Amino acid sequence: MLGQQLGEKVAQAADPGGRRRLKGVHFEYAADPRSVHDMAGGAGYSLASNWFTQLLAQLAVANSITKSQLCVFLFVAGGQVPGTGIAQYTQQEITDGLNKVAAQKGGKMITRSTVNRAVQALCGYNWVEKAGNGRIQINVRLWFHGNSTAQHEVLAEIAGRHDQSPEAFPYAVGPEAAHQEELDLDFGADTSIRGRKRTG
Repeated sequence: MLGQQLGEKVAQAADPGGRRRLKGVHFEYAADPRSVHDMAGGAGYSLASNWFTQLLAQLAVANSITKSQLCVFLFVAGGQVPGTGIAQYTQQEITDGLNKVAAQKGGKMITRSTVNRAVQALCGYNWVEKAGNGRIQINVRLWFHGNSTAQHEVLAEIAGRHDQSPEAFPYAVGPEAAHQEELDLDFGADTSIRGRKRTG
């Protein structure tokens, strides 16, 4: 049907009288290079800033971020609702989720109060912010589950909530963000770590 309609349109364009007809249409198909990623689990995958991914490792080695803060961030970032940058977890759900393997193996478990302190610290770093009703907004410039169109829509929505301030969440995290010296962590372009040691 598609070939017949295309042939009629081409023939009519060539001869308004309709005396000539296209006898055949040849289509060639190529493999789509945009194949789906093969990722473990059923939750898909997220995009992460390579700069930030390396920074997380550097901060962990330098003891400039606590184990609980790192674990809470990774757990929340991996639980985003696609296309929103929002993780719909209460602090108790984060605690239970982080303790899943530890409970099975009888290992050390994290407490809800520790999760609460970690969330507060992550908000101070502008890696996440509380979005009300048990929701946590991820800084989608650092970690995002969704395509670029959805990310820009989320960025625009967040910017509107913060009066378009370039210094507000989520724009304040990155190699050029000067105010981050307040965290005693070096987020400069050389990504060297000068943070004071934290415990807990």
